[in-house]
Amino acid sequence: MKPLHGVRIVSVEQFGAGPYATMFLADLGAEVIKVENAAIGGDPARKTGPYMLGENDSEYFQVFNINKKSVALDLRHDDGKAALMRLIAGADAVMNNLRGDLPAKLGLDYAALSAIKPAIVCVHLSAYGRDNERAAWPGYDYLMQAEAGYLSLTGEPDGPPARFGLSVVDQMTGLYAAFALLAGVVAARAGGEGRDIDVSLFDAALQNLTYLAVWYLNGGVNQGRGPRSAHPSLTPSQLYRTRDGFIFIMCNKEKFWPVLCDSIGRPDWRDQPEYRDFKARLAHRGRLTEALDAVLSERTTAEWLATFAGKVPAAPVYDVAGALDSAYVRASASVRTAPHPAGDIRLLASPVRCPGEETPCRAAPALGADTDGVLTSLGFAPSELALLRRDGVI
Repeated sequence: MKPLHGVRIVSVEQFGAGPYATMFLADLGAEVIKVENAAIGGDPARKTGPYMLGENDSEYFQVFNINKKSVALDLRHDDGKAALMRLIAGADAVMNNLRGDLPAKLGLDYAALSAIKPAIVCVHLSAYGRDNERAAWPGYDYLMQAEAGYLSLTGEPDGPPARFGLSVVDQMTGLYAAFALLAGVVAARAGGEGRDIDVSLFDAALQNLTYLAVWYLNGGVNQGRGPRSAHPSLTPSQLYRTRDGFIFIMCNKEKFWPVLCDSIGRPDWRDQPEYRDFKARLAHRGRLTEALDAVLSERTTAEWLATFAGKVPAAPVYDVAGALDSAYVRASASVRTAPHPAGDIRLLASPVRCPGEETPCRAAPALGADTDGVLTSLGFAPSELALLRRDGVI
């Protein structure tokens, strides 16, 4: 039995952040029922290319929607709304990642749904929240990275502002939403009362400034970019040149410095005044970078990794292909395969692992694949389903 077996989540979701949240819950055994708009062909992510798996499916869509069920409903139709309400009555939580002003208009907040089920948990993932001047604003990951300062922290000091190469704010916000939903369900099961819970892309992006925010708020330190992706204060903790590329070394504890010195054949650096401790090494970081570059350039990245393994924190600098094709990824079973009508599709394994249990790996469902089964379980008769289909509700 998976950890979340018996938890039912109804999710009115699309694209990345919301589906990312519920995907992790589905991986852990929750029944996630994805409600898609039947009138427009479902989640727009189904048509997000460039790598398609059919007329209404894409590799992008698969990334965020494995192990879920799909129910297609036209929520503009009264019968579609009624079917959704019956579905919510048997759920633990309702998730949405709509624009902040829409949940209340669509009746997806606790004020509306508590009449159906007092213990329902309503999780709202929006761009800026639901109760401020930006509630009706659309918003996306890269905009949050820009406004929350990320672009000023990424790249080389003399380069232009640069975003993360990934939609990191979407993913972080999705994880916050999953965490919040589970907290709400725990409280509702204990006390019998649900609630609204809000998570926004902007709040998540700002929260992840963490210690950089505290340095500024309390000391006025406006941290910028360091050379070679260097840590703001801990040294050596950055990129260094090798014979065939770069290696990232992170001596983020003092105990690693003497080990590094011994490993590269420079034990004399251990107690050299300019390198003795973090403060001294930071003051002489430019000089230390040149010295380490000179030594490390004598061997390849792979050779240094073999020397450092388990002793000095270090990593190769891969591109996406190198990362996924690495021997460690293969050995750690970090890629899984799901059967799909277009042919088996390879996907990343869940980072949450329960020893002795196999994480489910079902491809994302076709649009409305579970509509009849789910509605039948709610008591809809075949004749009712036929009428709903005739009217374009499902």
